[in-house]
Amino acid sequence: MSALGDEFGDAFGGGEGRWTPLGTLSVAARAAWGKTDQAGTLNGAWLPLWRHMADSGAVAGRLWDEWLPDSIRACIAAALPDGEADGRRLVVWSAASHDIGKATPAFACQVEDRAGHMRDAGLRMLTAKEYGDDRKLAPHGLAGQLLIEQWITERHGVAARNTLQFGVIAGGHHGTPPTHEAYEALEQRPDLLHHRGDARAVWQGVQRELLEGCAELAGVTDRLRNWGRVRLPQPAQVLVTAVVIVSDWIASSPELFPYDSASWQPAGEVGEARRLEAAWRGLDLPAPWRAPEAKGSAADLFGARFSFPTSPGGPAIRPVQAESVRVAREMEPAGLLVIEAPMGEGKTEAALAAVEILASRSGAGGCLVALPTRATSDAMFPRLLEWLQHLPLDGPQSVVLTHGKAAFNDTWAGMLRQSSGTVAAVEMEACDEIDTSGHGRAQARRRPAGLHAHQWLRAKKKSLLASFAVGTVDQVLFAGLKSRHLALRHLAVAGKVVVIDEVHAYDAYMSRYLDRALAWLAAYRVPVVLLSATLPAGRRAALTAAYAGGTTHVVPAGAGASDGRGGEEAAYPLITAAWPGGGRLTARPAAAAGRETAVAVERLGDDLDLLGDTLADALADGGCALVVRNTVDRVLEAADALRARFGDENVTVAHSRFVASDRAARDTGLRERFGRDGATRPGLHIVVASQVVEQSLDVDFDLLVTDLAPVDLVLQRIGRLHRHPRTRPPRLRAARCLITGVDWDALPPQAAPGSRAVYGDHALLRSLAVLLPHLDGEPLALPDAISPLVQAAYGDEAVGPGAWQEALATARERHRRELARSEERAGAYLLGPVKSHGRPLLGWLAAGVGDADDSPTGRAQVRDSGENLEVLVVQRLADGSLRTLPWLRRGDGGLSLPTDFPPPVKAAKAVAGSALTLPRVLCHPGAIDRTIQELEQEAFPGWQVKECPWLAGELVLVLDEDCQTRLTGFQLKYDEKDGLRVARPDGSEDDGENTDAY
Repeated sequence: MSALGDEFGDAFGGGEGRWTPLGTLSVAARAAWGKTDQAGTLNGAWLPLWRHMADSGAVAGRLWDEWLPDSIRACIAAALPDGEADGRRLVVWSAASHDIGKATPAFACQVEDRAGHMRDAGLRMLTAKEYGDDRKLAPHGLAGQLLIEQWITERHGVAARNTLQFGVIAGGHHGTPPTHEAYEALEQRPDLLHHRGDARAVWQGVQRELLEGCAELAGVTDRLRNWGRVRLPQPAQVLVTAVVIVSDWIASSPELFPYDSASWQPAGEVGEARRLEAAWRGLDLPAPWRAPEAKGSAADLFGARFSFPTSPGGPAIRPVQAESVRVAREMEPAGLLVIEAPMGEGKTEAALAAVEILASRSGAGGCLVALPTRATSDAMFPRLLEWLQHLPLDGPQSVVLTHGKAAFNDTWAGMLRQSSGTVAAVEMEACDEIDTSGHGRAQARRRPAGLHAHQWLRAKKKSLLASFAVGTVDQVLFAGLKSRHLALRHLAVAGKVVVIDEVHAYDAYMSRYLDRALAWLAAYRVPVVLLSATLPAGRRAALTAAYAGGTTHVVPAGAGASDGRGGEEAAYPLITAAWPGGGRLTARPAAAAGRETAVAVERLGDDLDLLGDTLADALADGGCALVVRNTVDRVLEAADALRARFGDENVTVAHSRFVASDRAARDTGLRERFGRDGATRPGLHIVVASQVVEQSLDVDFDLLVTDLAPVDLVLQRIGRLHRHPRTRPPRLRAARCLITGVDWDALPPQAAPGSRAVYGDHALLRSLAVLLPHLDGEPLALPDAISPLVQAAYGDEAVGPGAWQEALATARERHRRELARSEERAGAYLLGPVKSHGRPLLGWLAAGVGDADDSPTGRAQVRDSGENLEVLVVQRLADGSLRTLPWLRRGDGGLSLPTDFPPPVKAAKAVAGSALTLPRVLCHPGAIDRTIQELEQEAFPGWQVKECPWLAGELVLVLDEDCQTRLTGFQLKYDEKDGLRVARPDGSEDDGENTDAY
């Protein structure tokens, strides 16, 4: 045997004719390299391409067998002639062959040492320098796509146009399918795929050997000709691409699949089985949730899953909950379920019960609960965990809280600490019981049953792959955004039941992304549950049309006889189910008995002294009042005045302009003091808050004072008034909502400038118009009045006095123009609709945004909020030293911060937890560049290293000993009690056009 044969023989499977998982490969084929020791931690080791291809295929097979939910497998297999058997073959083959583009000169030349060995084996090529920029025409994913397509046509006689749907899977395995332009450009440069002259045949021979070996490995050699007649749906192409990405990532980990050839000895099927088993045990991915059929009555189900009050006949569930269970059992499982019911009616529990039923019926392997904000996501997370603990789970399950500040949620942080550890293959000796068929795996030690924050699923792009997830609605909206690795996000949501709370809360810009995401979810046959207390009929129709297809016309109720409450537009509570093909069910449950409330709605002048007098009178016997303002500056202005009147200890503020850790602590405090149980509920207290309290936050107050807002948001705020049964002070036993923030003497009345900047005149005027009868003395009867008010405010019928009509018409026209502009802006990066079966994913993400995640930059892509800046807040003492903010919890306060080298991990995490979003006055287009420029003057080189991932690349806001600083001429002051205050250069509070909501 030659020296070259020695290198590739003994170490990597023997000389000519020796066994490999891909068959008997030539020396040239075994010389192709797949992975090298780029980090310099493996003593220059390298991994042959055939080895990585075999590993990737083996991982894909195991993912199919043990990790993919049944619904994902069914979606992939639906169009294939042999069903799931073909689905598994396609996944394994696609994963095994995905890196064939590495067997090209354009790729192999990158590492000269390995390229030299390949030249010695007959695979001649230029050097990387000689290729120059031409190499960029042949990224190995695109090169692999062309090679696969050519091979299918030449070897199996499949028409070239029908090979694209399979080749594009390899083309997109690095996160972005190739564009048509890139594809056509590489077609003109075959020298980048095969080289020239006599070497061309050698390259083509190696590529053919490897591809045929992958086909044999996956068992597709006799299937490809049949598949040539298949028209693979785009959703299946996306899912297979995503499984290939996951397989590649797992197989690329040297901790799981070592480069040492001893890890696949003895050469043969036993060695291969043991190598895979050692990696799989080390990875230890939990299997998907397989929900058993939820039998019994709705009352039985709720009694088993939730802590509910009981009556002599069993758990006292509400009509909305009972009907949600019935409809979930009767509807098509791959459908949309919309639950509309009053605040505090138990919609969350109804949704989770529906999740269990729909998961069992559809084969979904988990659920995603999406909410409007990080704060509401944090509040939902322990509720999801409590529900999961009551489920009949079989084995361990992965769970995640997924938003940009999740690490600072106490519950999630505790789970991270409990599940810490490394991901690495187990010792091969532990797999000695494995035979060629994989028998013996039942002896493998698995993590204990229960809920786990799995180590491998913690990275941003992998976290949503956990079976159970809670996060912001951005996680769903991103599914409609053209961004890198979108296939991975689609895999994550396609295997779950998706629940979206407060679905009324999303504007026209966000709604375009939501509607497109719903269309793709329908194509994946994903059950979706939407929740709202205040959903306009037109928006309900648009949502059902986005998912089920058809027009946005609201059709009559499809189930049950008329109950005399009018058409579907006016019915409330209302449950609607719809699915592709025109199927539809509706139910009109009664509101829960005993929850009727008559709310007195009153005008209150926009005067701080009057506000103080009114609260002093109302709270004379004690009680807890909520004052909601539409801008942060109005929150702080009111809080200052009320503290002077009632004392610091009796006034709390809540808004978004707190650092993340303070905000989390504040939200927790609100729930503990003013929630259902209210064990620490004070005798007298006033909470002055922005919109952060109006959604998905279970708090209960005796009196509400609110700025005028769109009527659905006014109703959401009223949902925090007399929310739970309790004994209230005599003066507050009747529910009262005082509307302020309005110049009541104007004609028509005019909202405060900050409110108009946030919501616009159209929504505010129509809200005021429909509330006018109640402001004039007619009690607001809840829940009966909710739907009529919402439908009137968002309908097309004229509302309000005749003297208001000109102003209303002008506001409406301005609103329509702004809606059109917003929808046009959203279209820039909007994912296209699902195309016809067999249409390849070429150009699927063309002109996309690159990476997208739950960061300020990522959220800005799916929210029409403009640019914003997030900074990390620290304090500089008089001696020049830096420290964390002194009051931070868990021992994080006052930690010393070096600047010449990375801070200790605890201190770095404390700084990262002090993230703060700057107000718009510092971030609008005319100010943001100057703001960034000034902030970058406080860059600390010791933090800008990869060893400091918490802080590298972040902007830092440095406060002085008094927690103040100047930025672009504005005076900034921060404290634990009030958050960030911003004063203009003239010393006045910022209260103009750039005023922030929330």
